[in-house]
Amino acid sequence: MRLLLVEDESRVASFIAQGLEGAGYTTDTVERGGEALERLRVGRHWDLVLLDVGLPDMDGFEVLAEIRKFDQLTPIIMLTARGDVPSRVKGLDLGADDYLPKPFDFDELVARIRAQLRHDRQQQGSVLQSGDLTLDLKAHRASRGGRTFDLTSREFSLLEFFLRHQGQVLSRSQLLNGVWGYDFDPRTNVVDVYVGYLRNKLDEPHEESLIETVRGGGYRFRSPQARTA
Repeated sequence: MRLLLVEDESRVASFIAQGLEGAGYTTDTVERGGEALERLRVGRHWDLVLLDVGLPDMDGFEVLAEIRKFDQLTPIIMLTARGDVPSRVKGLDLGADDYLPKPFDFDELVARIRAQLRHDRQQQGSVLQSGDLTLDLKAHRASRGGRTFDLTSREFSLLEFFLRHQGQVLSRSQLLNGVWGYDFDPRTNVVDVYVGYLRNKLDEPHEESLIETVRGGGYRFRSPQARTA
């Protein structure tokens, strides 16, 4: 599981990140609300966000409100020294899934993270579908038109990312960050290579590809039902 920690106090951020790593979570840390928004707008790469209220560039409540304009799904836990009831109510009304005042017990934080991730998994459907294309997330199986085909783990992740963002033009950087992670070499052509792999498996014997190349933009997944003859 991958978490995004938005916390500007370096010592606090380091303490939380180290503890979460020890609990088995991969944690990315940013110090500013604007940077968090930039990363989150690229796509749903994190399973949960830990968001501090007192940030240097934006109020955490502002960040929360902006996130909920484009992402209603990712669980968000607010971490803040403002433990008064009006602040808690404001955070929850703006779309926070939980609100934990500082100082907090670290074991309680981990328990709340587990609870949110468990709830999130229960809410997500196990099957993604677009036209005659079906992706079964539990069985790790893909089929189109009744024909099942084998996908590698990376091909499966790439197809899932396309299905969750179908109709959107996705740049190579967005796909690289969403499927391979931010630490991957941005100069690589791995996205193009794997799009080619997917096309070879998904499109045969169909005449048109589900994954459209957008010149100067990247790629766009089009539902079979949305295609025109």
